[in-house]
Amino acid sequence: MAHLISLNTHIDKRGNLTVVEKVLPFDIKRVFYIYGVDDSKRGGHRHHKTIQAAVCIKGKCKIFNDDNKTTDVFELDSPSKCLILDPEDWHEMYDFSEDAILMVFASEYFDKQDYIYQPYTK
Repeated sequence: MAHLISLNTHIDKRGNLTVVEKVLPFDIKRVFYIYGVDDSKRGGHRHHKTIQAAVCIKGKCKIFNDDNKTTDVFELDSPSKCLILDPEDWHEMYDFSEDAILMVFASEYFDKQDYIYQPYTK
């Protein structure tokens, strides 16, 4: 089930430093980021194996999630918010601000066979 975690952030007069260390439920094998998004939706899939952690490091966006039991919408509007997406979490990212940069950490290397594009049917 998708859930938010808070990333450790150190704030002082020099600025902010957010750390991703010993908080993800997996070892990172891949990092990618999404930016320059128009009014399109991104994602639209779930996985067989991959766990993901999404952080909007600049701007904001929303992530719709359906784990076949519940649906939720998460707003990522701070670089200290991290959304953990389990393999069964069918998700779509949308409503990106013009300056948004969404960084995603993944537990697996890219494998097109790991993607399931069909949403759950109710």
